[in-house]
This record gives sequence, structure tokens and C-alpha cells, in this order.
Amino acid sequence: MQIEAISHGDADDAVWAILRPVFRAGDTYAIDTDISRVDALAYWLAEHAYLAGDGLGTYYLKRNQKGGGSHVCNCGFITATQAQGRGVARAMLEHAQDQARDLGFKAMQFNFVLASNARAVDTWLRAGFREVGRQPRAFHHPSLGYVDALILHKDL
Repeated sequence: MQIEAISHGDADDAVWAILRPVFRAGDTYAIDTDISRVDALAYWLAEHAYLAGDGLGTYYLKRNQKGGGSHVCNCGFITATQAQGRGVARAMLEHAQDQARDLGFKAMQFNFVLASNARAVDTWLRAGFREVGRQPRAFHHPSLGYVDALILHKDL
């Protein structure tokens, strides 16, 4: 699967097509469900962003913190609805870890993975991430009520 670096203007329509249904659903990302296209793309494409296949998925990679914490990166991943269950997230994660190492990051951390997002949690744990924290009832899921958010970490 081809995964390419993108920036604002390169693939805005393809990225928005992936982000829009996920952000509007409000059940996996702590993003306002009415976020505008402009704001969503600015958020997603702020640092290092990538597009998988012909709109199969997208991810971003950025510093988790500034200064003394800038050696740990943070990522966000979304697989297009029609591509779920086809290994897109795993391929993007492998790519992201390589990119992170190339950029000099020493670790990768996910700050807010919903415990209810079983597919994502399973993917990250199978890839060697470990749960280093749990925020009880940190997210108000639209159908499940309050659910825990996990902090997952992996040394690179």
C-alpha cells in the first residue's frame, strides 16, 4: 500500500472525506462534531500528515509535547469506512513508526484512545504499545455514555 506525505492543499478532499464521518459521529475522537472542514484540515495537517492508498486512510504525526518532551511523538489515525478491517491501520502504524524514527523520535504515545474503541485498542496493543494510564469516564460517548480513555505508549 502506498503511503505518501501530504500537506495542506495536496489531498484536502480525500482527507476530509475520511475525517468528516468520523468527526461527525463523535464516538472515537474528542473533536467537536460540528468542526468545520477548514478547522478539521488545519488540525489534521498541522505537522506531518500522510495519506494511505487512494483515500483508504490518513494519519498525522507530531510532537506530543514541546521542549523536554519533544522526543515523544503523538499520532492520530483514521481508516476510511469502506477500508476498515483490511489492514490499513496496521500498515499506517508501521509506516508511522518508521517515519517517527527517521524524524528522531524515541517513543510514540496515544493520549486519548477510547476504551470502547476495541479495534484500535487491539491494533495498538498487538503492535507492542502498553497501557500506561487510564482516565476514568473521560469521554462522553453518544451511545455508551461515559467511557474511559487510555494512554498508550511504545518506545521506538
